[in-house]
Amino acid sequence: MQEHEGTTVEFGLPEEAGAPGWLVNARRELAPGARALACREDGEMRVFHFEHGWTRIGRSVTADVRLDDPSVSRRHALIVSEPDESLRVLDDRSLNGVFVNGELVDWGSLADGDELTVGRYRLFVLEG
Repeated sequence: MQEHEGTTVEFGLPEEAGAPGWLVNARRELAPGARALACREDGEMRVFHFEHGWTRIGRSVTADVRLDDPSVSRRHALIVSEPDESLRVLDDRSLNGVFVNGELVDWGSLADGDELTVGRYRLFVLEG
């Protein structure tokens, strides 16, 4: 039997828990009344703004929020944005599921500051 010293890590370590510091900058760019998702990819902040209606999240080139990573299904999730209603998320038959604040959901409400996990991506809900 082999003995190993130290720790073996197969996957990258997760980012810090809770809302990350860079989210403050994303909020500054948000217009009053606007709704968006923000994430960081390769050190760059990305902000995806919502219009009213359905927004598709996935790996497909037809997705409104395109996340090009094998951990994301082609059709992963849908966001529903209606005037005077809370944002909602629907799992679109994804392989790895959709998580809101760490909880697996098929259909759920989203509020300002919520963390939406899609594959390896941590997306944060922003409402101005």
